[in-house]
Formats: sequence, structure tokens, C-alpha cells
Amino acid sequence: MANITSQMVKELREMTQAGMMDCKKALVEAEGEMEKAVEWLREKGLAAAAKKASRIAAEGMVASYVNDDCTVGVIVEINCETDFVANTENFKAFCKNVAKHIAVANPADVDALLNQKYIDDESKSITDLLSDATVAIGEKISIRRFARFETKDGAIESYIHMGGKIGVLVQVANDNPATFANDAFKAYYHDVALQIAAAKPTFVRKDEVPSDNLDKEKEILRAQALNEGKPEKIVDKMVEGRIEKYYKEVCLLDQPFVKDGDKSIQKVTDEVGKEIGAKLDVVKFARFERGEGIEKRQDNFAEEIAAQMQKK
Repeated sequence: MANITSQMVKELREMTQAGMMDCKKALVEAEGEMEKAVEWLREKGLAAAAKKASRIAAEGMVASYVNDDCTVGVIVEINCETDFVANTENFKAFCKNVAKHIAVANPADVDALLNQKYIDDESKSITDLLSDATVAIGEKISIRRFARFETKDGAIESYIHMGGKIGVLVQVANDNPATFANDAFKAYYHDVALQIAAAKPTFVRKDEVPSDNLDKEKEILRAQALNEGKPEKIVDKMVEGRIEKYYKEVCLLDQPFVKDGDKSIQKVTDEVGKEIGAKLDVVKFARFERGEGIEKRQDNFAEEIAAQMQKK
């Protein structure tokens, strides 16, 4: 019997994207011959993932997981090729499993995640799980990014909109542990998550806006005012006024509350804190929109048919 080394298994996995245990079994069956092992995997349909590696995966979903006491939460974007697959129960289950794994295993980044042993089956890594899902589902699947928050002095909340098109994770601080289970507090941090999904803030508060962003915005606003024919002497005052409007667009705490435009999120935060007897604050948030920044393939069927005709 051939001696199957871990390096051989690693090499076969890189060639085929098949699962680790499947690669080991293939090498055993092929008595260590790499080409025969590849053929064995192909015959069993286990090397299918390799053929899908070059495809564009821009569909999929943002999934979430928050533990029972709301101290750990995760959102993760996992992509596939078509919205049809994104809506299948198998794909949704895979996304939920990965989200829960991230919450428990706390990987540093996606690369670290892929190398971790799966919490529910340590015989497989997350890479194996991904390869298995790719073969079973029949499309390229990729774990693109995730955010994981953990707290001891407040709560973590997630919100998923439109079946996974938008995902939000927010961490809220509360200095009174006796109020963590208060209904008003729960409603508050859920409303904050909804606000982030709807209003798309970039920062929590003004002092988080980088000076470069602010200088660029002032430059644009100044040019706009001059182009409108405003006198030079009042332009700077106009710019300062418009910067406040900019803050209301990009800073969560300055935004008008989507459920009551007369109040800012900061005012709502202060009111709820006073009501329940606690000091509340939004610590940080993450907002993922499925497929943002990924260039989707545009199929032109007329060109495709024409190309096929030329080959004949």
C-alpha cells in the first residue's frame, strides 16, 4: 500500500478543490498516483468544484448569527452564481452554519476561517465544507467577508433585509446591566439596526470622519457655492452649514431617525437611556450589501450564439 503523505493530499486538493478526506481516499484508491486520483475524483463528481473556480459569484446572501444573550454576533457575505441557488434551503443552511462557526471559533479573517476545523465536524476544515457545498449545490460558492462583534457591557443586534440582500450588525453599549433585558432597550437597538440598513451611514459619529474626507467634501461644497455665484465672503459660512448636512447623511448619530424625522439617532439614544435609567451609546456597526463592488458577468446571448456558429 502506497504511503499517502499530507503533502500529497494538499497538492491534490489544490488541483481539484475537492474535500480533504475525499482527496485522501482518492489517493488510497489510486495507490498514490496523482493522475489516477484526479480521475477517480472526477468520476465520482468530487472534482467539480475546480471547474467552477473561474466563474463569477456575485449573487448569494448576507447571513447572521447572534447568541442567546446577545453578547456575540456575526454577519457574513457568502456568494454564489445565481439567485436561484441563493434561494435554496441547502445554500441558506450552509450560510447559517458558517455564521455560527465564525461566532464560536472567532477567526481573524477569511483566510484563517478557511483553515479552521469546522466546529460541528472536526474531521473537516471550512475549506472542505466550502468544496463540499460547491459540489452539492453545483455552483461556485465563496465566503467573501464577515464582521464579528463581542461585548460584555451592552448588546449585539443583527438585521437581515430582503432575504439577505442587506445585512447589519451593530454593537450598543449600556452601563446598567439590570436593563439589558428591558423591552425598551431591545426595541432601541433593533431600531438602530433598521436605521443603518435604511439610511446607509458610513460612520457612527462626527469625530470618526477622516480629515481627508472632510477636506475633500469642503472643497466640493466651496466649488459648488462659487459656481452658484455666491459672494466669496459668505462662501465659507455656507460651506460650514452644508457640512452639517453632510454629517447628517454619513454619521449615524446625526441622522434623522427613519421612524421620526424630527429626532436624531443621538436624541433617541438619550431619550431611551433616560427612560430605562442607563447611559447608552452606539459603539460600532457593519453594513454589508450583497455583491457590492463585484463586477457581474453580463451575458450577451446573441454574441454567444454567433460565436458558436463561427466554430462550426
